[in-house]
Amino acid sequence: MPRAGHAQQAERLNLARSLLRQQAFSEAVQQLAQQCAISRRQSYRYVSQALRLKRPLAIPDSKVAFTVKLSRSLVSRLRQRATQTGLTLSALVARAILANLERRSGRG
Repeated sequence: MPRAGHAQQAERLNLARSLLRQQAFSEAVQQLAQQCAISRRQSYRYVSQALRLKRPLAIPDSKVAFTVKLSRSLVSRLRQRATQTGLTLSALVARAILANLERRSGRG
């Protein structure tokens, strides 16, 4: 079975936190396992982590793939920058696009 993504993990932690506010630890573990169709061991881990939450977690925006065509030289430069910074190509491109959008919206 594939690992839960960041959004799914945050949703499960928030649910575990909510369950803990209503019931005992062991009951929350059982309820979370049933509601999320996960093992009791996984549920136990989520509920244990939820004990340390001071507030609900923000659910990250889901990601989608889309295709763009860029010149070979630009892709090469992006890969070099990604290697230098330790970022993924997706993270690097997302940061560049967000910076551009924020800069442009400031002109309005």
